[in-house]
Amino acid sequence: MGKYIVEGNNRLSGEVDIHGAKNAVLPILAAVLLCDDSVRIGNCPHLSDVEAARNILAHLGRSSHWEGSSLIVDGGAPQMCDIPEKLMREMRSSIVFLGAVISRCSTARISFPGGCELGPRPIDLHLEALEKMGVKVVEDNGFLECSCEKKLKGAVINLAFPSVGATENIMLAACRADGETVIHNGAREPEIEDLAGFLNACGADISIEPNGTIHIKGVEKLHGAEYDVIPDRIVTVTYMCCSAVTAGELLLKSVNVRHLQSVMPIFEQMGCIVKANEDTIYLQAPQRLKAVKCIQTMPYPGFPTDAQAPLMAAACVASGTSIFIENIFENRFKHASEFKRMGAEIEVQGRTAAVHGVSHLHGANVKCTDLRGGAAVLVCALAAHGTTVVSETEHILRGYEDIDRRLALLGASIKKA
Repeated sequence: MGKYIVEGNNRLSGEVDIHGAKNAVLPILAAVLLCDDSVRIGNCPHLSDVEAARNILAHLGRSSHWEGSSLIVDGGAPQMCDIPEKLMREMRSSIVFLGAVISRCSTARISFPGGCELGPRPIDLHLEALEKMGVKVVEDNGFLECSCEKKLKGAVINLAFPSVGATENIMLAACRADGETVIHNGAREPEIEDLAGFLNACGADISIEPNGTIHIKGVEKLHGAEYDVIPDRIVTVTYMCCSAVTAGELLLKSVNVRHLQSVMPIFEQMGCIVKANEDTIYLQAPQRLKAVKCIQTMPYPGFPTDAQAPLMAAACVASGTSIFIENIFENRFKHASEFKRMGAEIEVQGRTAAVHGVSHLHGANVKCTDLRGGAAVLVCALAAHGTTVVSETEHILRGYEDIDRRLALLGASIKKA
């Protein structure tokens, strides 16, 4: 298990390029199974979750290789229709391969996925939707045995909750199905738009109405394409928080400002100067941040649950009390206990956390609790006086490319151990 040693209280300044979005590229990698030809995915981040997806693709018969920041996946039909438990457990979003595998093979055998422990994230919505499309699902000792007759059938699907993963699985399953599939109350995150963009580039017929309703008309086959992944909006927010807690000044490049409309006003409320162009954000932080009244996580276009932890880290050193309400996951305040080891004052009751800002944090031995919580612990470490040892950093590597090197270039004192 890796560690970062951080000497905190160093002001960050400079420029940083934002890499491709983890949550966009993973379903795109699953979508590659639907294509008969090779695919080039540009702006693909070098992450452990991407490597886990590559391992799944390799098991299914699709080899891949890197060319700089592009990942090239070779063509061909899947040679296997199962995903071993070991590969499924490497990341939670591995479940998104189900829709693509069942579409190509008419059968699939997978175990339940792994990933961050953020409380119950049932896949019932995925399975209920696939059953409407003609899939028969049988659970067998922790494995899902799925089958259908020849081809999936288009269906009208009303999701009880706008689940990102369920929406992606339905889109993947529907691309080569007979007839049209309509998804009502589907997820509206930018990553959904990006998946539709990739699939359409490969010959799919997907349209998204302004109200979010998704129409997928099944086609006979998909071909290869070259496609660039969108910038990672959560990585963008994380670097903004790193700058904010160190009274820093940062220019973030290669961003998509449209995807951050619910987040940028928060930094302005905290006293930061924020100037945005189409693909850059300039942030200048005050000597001390101000508290925010209340942040509630919501499905897009609301405040993203993945941004909750790094913003809470920033609130730890803000003047006043900030309230955080987590509406997406039950168990997403585990990072609070690590913040408190560094001197933060936080009260957690169920889905609500009250953060009473302190004048400064102090160094301590802390651990990463999950992907975003781990990045948030690193935000606190940058603000703290003294030395912080951050352990279990493999969580961070799932979603942040070379974060230690990038922070060091901005003025942070951080090294691997």
